[in-house]
Amino acid sequence: QVQLVESGGGLVQAGGSLRLSCAASGRTFSSAVMGWFRQAPGKEREFVAAISKSGTVTKYVDSVKGRFTISRDSAKNTVSLQMNSLKPDDTAIYYCAAREPSYSATTTSERDYSYWGQGTQVTVSS
Repeated sequence: QVQLVESGGGLVQAGGSLRLSCAASGRTFSSAVMGWFRQAPGKEREFVAAISKSGTVTKYVDSVKGRFTISRDSAKNTVSLQMNSLKPDDTAIYYCAAREPSYSATTTSERDYSYWGQGTQVTVSS
């Protein structure tokens, strides 16, 4: 069982930065592929970034490549999303998610993720 709690959201001007953190509890966190997803008002939830169990493989949606960085600290049971050069289109609720530890593929589909946090709001003003 994995429980996830996000933090770090807030209001920022376009061009600014935010760092989201996801604190995980559960014995198997270090064995779980982790991801970030977001949902903007009136839109479906979409994949943002994912990181492999070892942290050596990362994936990003094209719209955030070069601006966002996902990382994990297994010793602290945290996964982070550093967001730079934020744009108004990045405004959304951001969710941390984890795959079942038995799965190893770093996937981008939300259907592959079994555990979800409650979300944290990110608002980027123009």
